[in-house]
Amino acid sequence: MKALKLLLLLPIIALCIGCGGENSADKATRLGTGGTGGMYYAYGTELAKMIQADGKGRALDVKTTAGSAANLRLLREKFLDLAIVQSDTLSNAINGLGVFATAGEGYGYAAVAGLYTEACQIVVAKDSGIMTVGDLVGKRVSVGERESGVLQNAEQILMAHGLTFEMIEPLYLSFNDSAEALLDGQVEAFFITAGAPTGAITDLAGKKEIRLLSIAPDIQSNMMRLYKGYTRCTIPAGSYPGQAEEVSTIGVKAVLVASTDLKDDDVAYLTEFIINNAAKLPHNTTDASFSTAYAVQDIPSSFHAGAAKFYEGQGVKVNVYSGKSAETVKASQD
Repeated sequence: MKALKLLLLLPIIALCIGCGGENSADKATRLGTGGTGGMYYAYGTELAKMIQADGKGRALDVKTTAGSAANLRLLREKFLDLAIVQSDTLSNAINGLGVFATAGEGYGYAAVAGLYTEACQIVVAKDSGIMTVGDLVGKRVSVGERESGVLQNAEQILMAHGLTFEMIEPLYLSFNDSAEALLDGQVEAFFITAGAPTGAITDLAGKKEIRLLSIAPDIQSNMMRLYKGYTRCTIPAGSYPGQAEEVSTIGVKAVLVASTDLKDDDVAYLTEFIINNAAKLPHNTTDASFSTAYAVQDIPSSFHAGAAKFYEGQGVKVNVYSGKSAETVKASQD
């Protein structure tokens, strides 16, 4: 029980020591990201630098956390003002499903913008003999940190292949720890959901030959029918050192979410800044069609009033947070 309590406190401890530098004063807006080896952290730190350079007296205090599920809980508990989360995890939160079943429907936060597509990546050593997800039976596999969106993705991908956690030896590691464990032979595979290339995988590929597993098109289709938020995703050849072939997998959208306590003008500024600087931020350019329409498409929650204010000026109508639950109906474009 003591170990469980400590585990639940870890995301909060991380918030207390999260990076923020000179902008970590009380007035800075607290942004929850993920582990330091992932794209959420890279995106958040670059966004914070660019906002500081904008010279408008605004600042982001970037926090490391366990990931999407932890971020939504911490938003709800007012430890964060902003967070980046997976669209499928957001859908579960606002509907009170999965790990959010006991908490009930999500409230107190609303969408700002969809940022980029995250690829579900399954990494193994090139000399491992593991060629498909089915080959993971009996293997030591890192399935992501507890309270992360990766954990849910890993479970659903395994189930789609007829596997469960009971059929593998699961470990619950961060991106960097997963890569280190594969390098040291402590795990034989790991799951990561993030924009590709992901820093932790790139660093690993520079030290050890790796292979990313593809997911068959029919299984992708089944998962897209069963679960909200998934889309087909291709990791181009050459995304990582030694990766000679493209990888076909599934993905989800990374979504910036804001506390409804944030002022409308602050969120409107942030929304406009992200849209206008999309090409300069990590992995917005992964989606060649990124636009205002992309930012509101397939977002499973209503939007913060400040974000809606910006979108309205662009001729795009979205559903505004009502004050009860983060969900009303799906956002739409005129």
